[in-house]
Amino acid sequence: MNAPLNHPLPLLDLDVLRTFVAIAETGSFTTAANAVFRTPSAVSMQIKKLEDILGRSVFARDARSVTLTTDGEMLLGYARRLLSINREVVSKFIIPDIVGVVRLGSPDDYGERILPHVLKRFAQSHPSIAVDVTIDQSINLRRRMDDRALDITLLTNSYKTSAIGAEVLLTEPLIWAGAKGGCAHLREPLPVSLWEEGCAWRAGALEALSREGRNYRIAYMSAHTAGQRAAIMADLAVAPLPKSFLGHDMVELGPKNGMPEIGSYSLAMVVAPDASAPVKAVADHIRATFEVFKETGKF
Repeated sequence: MNAPLNHPLPLLDLDVLRTFVAIAETGSFTTAANAVFRTPSAVSMQIKKLEDILGRSVFARDARSVTLTTDGEMLLGYARRLLSINREVVSKFIIPDIVGVVRLGSPDDYGERILPHVLKRFAQSHPSIAVDVTIDQSINLRRRMDDRALDITLLTNSYKTSAIGAEVLLTEPLIWAGAKGGCAHLREPLPVSLWEEGCAWRAGALEALSREGRNYRIAYMSAHTAGQRAAIMADLAVAPLPKSFLGHDMVELGPKNGMPEIGSYSLAMVVAPDASAPVKAVADHIRATFEVFKETGKF
């Protein structure tokens, strides 16, 4: 849409842009509606408003999927930057006065690899907010949230499930990881390293093996990501991991190696509905961290 000369350009609503980003990342109006705490019909109206302002379609829709158009792909980068700038500006004026304690839960995998770096940066910009961390399985963390023992938690979900009231931060493929130069994937039955019951990665991996009729045995079981890596590196077993977790001494094993595709998983965040200012500050910082990861591939 070309605005007439000397006519002010329309302003984009940040709330609408946040909904647009949620749909782009989840590929679903319904899932995005849950993430932004709106009804699907309200989300549809927001997108219609956005498309009317821009004079372009940002999503291609059919009965089964929602995908970005070329214009939508272009808008996505701008939308993420505008939302990030908004948080940065607001934080400069509000966050310095915030004091408090935030109880944060995280699965072991993210608690080990990513959370220490995230919280280090948060402590530098928010020295008056203390963050107490609990590392546990997603199923237990959700229970702690329901019991109001946590203010925020990260959760991992399989591609088939989603946590009610959760905001999806990241969706990525699950892959089979093996030792570089290893042969564990050639053994019969296949030796597999898995987490305990209740892990989304475990469920997806076992379903994939059963679907392909592949014989396997659980050769190594640990509640910690470090244990999975140890089993992989020793070539004792293969294990399902997010693609971004693949180490330099590991290789991705796929159909050409006789390994079935697993699918994808999502990392989601649940925030207490009565969140205090410190809790909101931590949640915003985590959101911004994952937006940067989507842009750069680095935390």
